[in-house]
Parts: sequence; C-alpha cells; structure tokens
Amino acid sequence: MVRQMCGVKLSDKVACEELRDRLELEDVVTVLQCNILRWYGHVLNKDDSEWVKKCMDFVVEGVRPRGRPKRTWKELVEGDMKSLKLRKEDVLVHGKWRRLIRGTEEDSDDSGG
Repeated sequence: MVRQMCGVKLSDKVACEELRDRLELEDVVTVLQCNILRWYGHVLNKDDSEWVKKCMDFVVEGVRPRGRPKRTWKELVEGDMKSLKLRKEDVLVHGKWRRLIRGTEEDSDDSGG
C-alpha cells in the first residue's frame, strides 16, 4: 500500500524505511507498542475492584502444555516498558505517561492535564 501511495514499484528497489519517511508514517511495531502501553495505562489507573485490573494478575490453574510457554500480555508490556525505559510509577501522571509512550518526553508539564 505504501509503495502504491508513493508510486514506486518493487523493482525500483526503494527501501520501506525511505517510503515511510516520505509519507511521515511510523513503523507498525512502534504504533502497536504505543497502543499497548496506552491501554496498560488505562488499566493501571482503574480501581483494584475492576475486573479488567483483576485479569492482569489472574493465574490459570492446571497443567501447561509441553514446550516453551507463550508470552503473556503482561510480559509483553513489561518488555516494551523496559525497552523504552519506562517505570510503573509514571503511569499515575497521565500527561507524562502519554508523552513518554509517544517518545516525546518534555518534562515541561507534569500536571497530568
């Protein structure tokens, strides 16, 4: 789709990164990471009695299948937070969390508004 929007054929041998730069598009991985962390912020700001927040710490009982266990959503979020050097405490300040997950950390306004 991006190649079609730029009018470039695959045989022109233009890199995907260059095409995304032309259209000022973010990488899909970055967009998904931002969305996951944004949802994580919503969940952490909920009351402890909310079912969504309780699901984060829910452990399924029973025997696990053989092989390497699948990554849980919580493990995915923790990995994303580690790669972006975010802390769980930053979630409480809404405006700061929003800037941090978007990669535009400007500590000029930490009011959370």
